[in-house]
Amino acid sequence: MICLRSTHLRRLLKCLQKREKCRKLNFNRCRSSFESQLQSPTGIDHVQEGRLRVRKPGTNEPLIKHIFLGQFDTGVLEFPQISSNKELHELSAIVKPVERFLKDFVDSKAIDVNGEIPEETMEVLRELGLFGQLIPTEYGGLGLTATKYARVSEATSCDGAIAMTLAAHEALGLKGILLVGTEKQKAKYLPRLAKGEEVAAFCLTEPSSGSDAASVQSSARLSDDKQTFYLNGSKIWITNGGIADVFTVFAKTEIINEQGEKEKRVTAFIVEREFGGVTSGPPQDKLGVRGSNTCEVHFNNTPVPAENVLGEVGHGFKVAMKILSSSRYSTGAAGAGILKKLIGLTAEHAISRTQFGKKLYQFGLIQEKFARMAMITYAMESMSYLTAGLMDMFEEPDMSLEAAVVKIFSSEGCWWCVNECLQIVGAMGYSKDNVFERYWRDTRVMMLFEGTNEILRQYVGLAGLQYAGKQHRSHIKRLRDPWNNVGLILTEKFKKRMGNWKPWLMLRLGDHLHPELAQEADGLEMIILRFKNSVQDVLKKHGDEIINEQLDVKRVADIVVDIYAMTACLGRASRAICIGLRNHDHEMMLCKTFCREARKRIDNNLAMLALDKCENGDDNIRQIAETMIKNKGYAAEHPLTRNW
Repeated sequence: MICLRSTHLRRLLKCLQKREKCRKLNFNRCRSSFESQLQSPTGIDHVQEGRLRVRKPGTNEPLIKHIFLGQFDTGVLEFPQISSNKELHELSAIVKPVERFLKDFVDSKAIDVNGEIPEETMEVLRELGLFGQLIPTEYGGLGLTATKYARVSEATSCDGAIAMTLAAHEALGLKGILLVGTEKQKAKYLPRLAKGEEVAAFCLTEPSSGSDAASVQSSARLSDDKQTFYLNGSKIWITNGGIADVFTVFAKTEIINEQGEKEKRVTAFIVEREFGGVTSGPPQDKLGVRGSNTCEVHFNNTPVPAENVLGEVGHGFKVAMKILSSSRYSTGAAGAGILKKLIGLTAEHAISRTQFGKKLYQFGLIQEKFARMAMITYAMESMSYLTAGLMDMFEEPDMSLEAAVVKIFSSEGCWWCVNECLQIVGAMGYSKDNVFERYWRDTRVMMLFEGTNEILRQYVGLAGLQYAGKQHRSHIKRLRDPWNNVGLILTEKFKKRMGNWKPWLMLRLGDHLHPELAQEADGLEMIILRFKNSVQDVLKKHGDEIINEQLDVKRVADIVVDIYAMTACLGRASRAICIGLRNHDHEMMLCKTFCREARKRIDNNLAMLALDKCENGDDNIRQIAETMIKNKGYAAEHPLTRNW
């Protein structure tokens, strides 16, 4: 009896200690956030419209780039949130009418069949302010933060055509004016764009330049009086191309480079249809998002005033990358909006459907599908809102790699989950009478637009490796010269052998999370330290030739995707249990299970990176592909072929 009581008391004491640590963790977070604003001489800017406006820091230290060095900003484990209930209520006042309108008044099936959004629907979208979500209030927009924009994107995602139209207008078409436009350009264009009186489009892709944005062939010739550029060229796959009034167009212009020589570089322009010489082709008949207007746009000696150059002459490629990098993060929120709806419909089917005397949801294989869909959706929206929250903290955030990672994971996760939903509902999902096949078609484009996932994986991997290479240039150089650095090589081998077995945990990530997540926090830190060693090995093995080792770069990028997803899930789940959110135990289970499976994927990728091409199968992959190209397709003989 005494033993039982002692055991019970020890368990109770342990539980109370965890709760006290959780309480202190949340108190310290709130206090440090408040004190940092009060103590900073530039923390409070001024009072505007009855609110305290906090001046943001300039920019941030890039999280993912530092992970390549084995470093980690523990601040990101404090999952960002809306600062007050008042702001939440204001956001809800924007979101609820949108959700109600899309649910009760929009006929998404008719939009898909007819291939266009009715004008009356567009008019309501204007009245709801959805054409000016990111435009500051002084220009007539809603002035939403990145977090609030993600939340609205989650709502509008229920209709793919509407979501695509708004995103092409807001996140791409006019984003350049917001990011690098002059005050004169903003004052001229933003008010009408905010009201939806004019629609914007983003014109980058050409017949000869898809993912290779720097290779555009459209040209802009400056007049002798230096006042006008004459634009010529064609753009393809332009969303809103047939309905837009204002275009962000990229074309090559002649400049004088640093060596005093003439050179052609890409420049960004704001082009109005009214300038003349602008024509649009017929709408393209697409697989999905059929109601969005997508067509070719042609420019024939279109006169563009020199004052309509967006940014600087010759810096158009940077403008394009800045626009694309700033919009990708919302893919996670939009994808989560789609999946929440479909998972709900699929769950209703699994509850009502009976097979072999059991409800569908009672079968293990169906349970596995639901569990994996929940984990992926949880990770998607965690990554999206973490990235959005970090972007909101800085005036000029450096989140391009993080946004790319969100897009990679979310687009593939959304496509996989929609496919699983269709699989669960069976033949019913294959019918056009249900929404499943439309979402299946609509979500496929997510892996293609704003940079294909293959390109983004190379971008994430190479950018991180380049950053690590610059930081450790001399060290890597010595590692690549073993005969003259025997001592260093032996020391590194010993450190890596010990580190890969059980790395010394110095980041103490568990101190920044709920105690229930201590094991997952240690696991994340181990992975980060092992990844640092792997990055050095990859740079040592390939050097500057890493740019041609795309399969290894893909593995590096996939590791980073999983690390960032784990980070987002851990921070969110910790917040949920610390503040006592409903179903926080469910969130903990989602987080723990996701982290366990992510670690398995990372372990496999780290193991493959450590092997040579002949051992990990990369040489086989290359030889198979070369034979297929040589034979212009599938090269194996038919199984019924005989030689006699």
